[in-house]
Amino acid sequence: MAVDQLDTRILRLLLEQPRTSVREYARILAVARGTLQARLDRLERDGVITGVAPSLSPAALGHPVLAFVHIEVTQGHLSEVGDALAQVPEIIEAHSITGGGDLLARAAARDAGHLEDVVQQLNRLPGVVRTRTEVALRERVPHRLLPLVEAIGRAAAADRG
Repeated sequence: MAVDQLDTRILRLLLEQPRTSVREYARILAVARGTLQARLDRLERDGVITGVAPSLSPAALGHPVLAFVHIEVTQGHLSEVGDALAQVPEIIEAHSITGGGDLLARAAARDAGHLEDVVQQLNRLPGVVRTRTEVALRERVPHRLLPLVEAIGRAAAADRG
């Protein structure tokens, strides 16, 4: 799906002002409300916009320890282990990867002892061969998409011009 300049302006507003109404977005962008709604619907349908939930802080929820767990899986059991990871509340994200390991999970824990308990729980999952855990010390670049959206917008403008 091609994202054009208007789409990138819409996405920028959604990222910068997520609690604003569609009517206000249309006013800010100087487009008809129907045009804006049609664009939002298409961006959702095409999977560009994947949700509207608030961004939550695990640390503020009492889980300040962030770790990345590399998980090696018995061949042929990737789906089963992925499904099992989804049942562990402290696993807040997981991806299939290449390189050293088969899965990379992001885990949130209350403290080091709790993290150890979570890792031990993962090691007991059927299909898990071994894990390797790295604890994050400090966030250097927070999760962000605006720079990517802006780069896509610049590319769309260059393609038009």
